[in-house]
Amino acid sequence: MEYIEEARRIVQQEIDTLREMKNNLGAEFGRAIELIYNCKGRVIVSGVGKAGLIGRKISATLASTGTPSYWMHAVEARHGDLGRVQPGDVLIALSNSGETEVIQTLPAIKKLNVSIVAITGDADSTLARYSDVVLDIGRIQEACPLGLVPSCSTTAMVVMGDALALTIFGMRNWSPEDYAFYHPGGDLGRKLITVRDIIRKENGNPTASHAATVREALQAMGGRGSYGALSLVDEDGRLVGFFTDGDFRRLMQHGDANILDQPVSNVMTHGPKTINIDSLAAEAYRMLRDNRIDQVPVVDDEGRPVGILDVQDWLDIQKGMETPPEQ
Repeated sequence: MEYIEEARRIVQQEIDTLREMKNNLGAEFGRAIELIYNCKGRVIVSGVGKAGLIGRKISATLASTGTPSYWMHAVEARHGDLGRVQPGDVLIALSNSGETEVIQTLPAIKKLNVSIVAITGDADSTLARYSDVVLDIGRIQEACPLGLVPSCSTTAMVVMGDALALTIFGMRNWSPEDYAFYHPGGDLGRKLITVRDIIRKENGNPTASHAATVREALQAMGGRGSYGALSLVDEDGRLVGFFTDGDFRRLMQHGDANILDQPVSNVMTHGPKTINIDSLAAEAYRMLRDNRIDQVPVVDDEGRPVGILDVQDWLDIQKGMETPPEQ
């Protein structure tokens, strides 16, 4: 049990660190937000050691939420990588002490007219003096028994980075579709793909008047590229029914010789379930699954059919986003 108590002590110490940092947020954080949000170039994140690892994560979060960013190792910057930095960029420099190798790049960076945002635990450090904005995480006692291993300080840095990136993300007023553009792969990409991206259009979306006969409906359905489903529309082009080859097969089982000459409106599914073209594909898949259907007509805001979504389309997405095996 003493191990559990020690773990609880560590977790509580890190929570206390974040609580104190939260209470100290003020005008400097607002200045950092303005600098980054209005940056005309790219946001460079730099550090060494554990702070450098945190910097990689902060840069990745910025990039994935619409702020062009890359990570630069502070030591490599002194050996040529400084050529990546351009006037108009913003540098986020991480160092708890404010006295690591990251400060050796600052004089050259300042000459390039680059604004510097420091995330540091020492507001009087060299890093802080060179910076335009100082985000002070406070004089932090690390959680390890010796008080040396970066723990509370790195937690504070990563949370400060999240606060910057996500505050700016909120200012961009992105839609889920905007976010999906930067996350096209894996489970996240599948969740954010819209119906618009995967529906069958044109030849794959045959339509006919609800006044047509079953014979005429079958002829319309059987065109090139059709997948055995037909949307029936009224005089204004709005969806009023849905007819599939499965429906026709069930009709034929009754042995009605005159079925082909009957109005399709007599046998179509009236008021079928539909999905809007701007809905998420995952929502459409849930509809197919929960209602045990293979196809659903896709409509626009006016109720006009613009495509058909087949369960196979969703399965194709799943396959397409699988990570290929390493060669």
